[in-house]
Amino acid sequence: MTRKSKRQIERDEQIYQLGTLVAGEFSLQEVLDKLAEAAVKIVGVKACSIRLLDEEAGELQMRSTHGLSEEYRNKGVVSKHDTVIKAAFGGEAVILDDMRVDDRVKYQEATIKEGLVSQLTVAMRFRGQAIGVLRLYSPRSMHFNEDDIILARAVASQCAVAITNAKLYARAIEGARMAEQVRLAGIIQRKMIPEKAPKICGLDISATYIPCFDVGGDFYDFLRVDDHRVIITIADIMGKGVPAALMMSWFRGAIRGCTNAFREVLQNERHMKHEKNAGLITAKRTRNAIEKFNKVACEECRDGEFISLFYASIDAEEKTITYCNCGHEPTILTRNNQATDLATGGLVLGVDEKAEYDIETVELKQNDCLLFYTDGLTDAVNFNNELWGRDKLLETAKKFTAGTSEQMISNILGHRRRFVGLARQADDTSMVLVKVTKEDQK
Repeated sequence: MTRKSKRQIERDEQIYQLGTLVAGEFSLQEVLDKLAEAAVKIVGVKACSIRLLDEEAGELQMRSTHGLSEEYRNKGVVSKHDTVIKAAFGGEAVILDDMRVDDRVKYQEATIKEGLVSQLTVAMRFRGQAIGVLRLYSPRSMHFNEDDIILARAVASQCAVAITNAKLYARAIEGARMAEQVRLAGIIQRKMIPEKAPKICGLDISATYIPCFDVGGDFYDFLRVDDHRVIITIADIMGKGVPAALMMSWFRGAIRGCTNAFREVLQNERHMKHEKNAGLITAKRTRNAIEKFNKVACEECRDGEFISLFYASIDAEEKTITYCNCGHEPTILTRNNQATDLATGGLVLGVDEKAEYDIETVELKQNDCLLFYTDGLTDAVNFNNELWGRDKLLETAKKFTAGTSEQMISNILGHRRRFVGLARQADDTSMVLVKVTKEDQK
């Protein structure tokens, strides 16, 4: 494996730090200014601008810049119908190699006076909707590469999270009817939970999220590495309601920012699959990720706050799962009517920055089932205040291993529902179920 340069290591660390900005005690303007500055430093360009879409006016308002003059900031209106903006909103990373002669540039004289040559534009998106653009500028002819595009999109993603959280928080403060604001928060939060599991050769994956209140602290996410590999995270933030939801939103952003930075490395390691130390490299990568997550959590969690996390990298081709359980409910591996807990790991995140974590790799077989869940699944109670409990979960899960992952989730929830009846529950329920199938199945 090629050793990273000092510059690459610094860039990875800076990407990781982006996630911490969203949860810091900063105003939206401060966060956007810091993100613009970070983008310039990470990519190594002259300047950056962040524009937000005003739907009513049909224009993009300048909200933050770094490295640009006041005159250039106020050069004129940028419409959402602008050629570059439309392309960016359509999903492209738009590169202008020479703004001075490119017909797509509306303010060429201002560009020349500012000393700008190349430009990269990417959209800021939230749940598929473009809410603005992030632009990077170079004073020389600079053909932005794929790494620059990935980095720009990582910053744009953090901007979208910061903007969304700020709008939500402002509504909660200003609104006289807190219940309605919390309902809106729940809608936004649920949109952050993946609606569909990724399609991975050799795996049948399904998931569900059942909030107890309008908002909560559960979340799960998927990172599809390639056709055969996926990273699954499931976590539970200590607490309930809006505080837990905001913490969840931040932690999800931090995990995505860090894990996405590993995507290219993980894809490049595909050629090492048959080397003797390939498993050790995967384990080391997992440990590094967990240590970074814990560091972020320790910086942001206050007294009494913590996060439980189960982080797993599944390779359907090699039929292995490499995981770390950070104080979370053990994932259940069901095989031949026998259940095994995947419990190797360590302390919950956010308590001890020096905590050490163990990593385990387990071989998988066809028809194995992996059940990831949060404690709300087993802590459900009926009107007699009796817990549904882990024993009933195991008994139910083993009954339905012959079905698809979606059928298994449906059957587990159905049995739990019959037990608890109409009794009101006190915690969210999240489940991810992975079934190992034949290679040609998805």
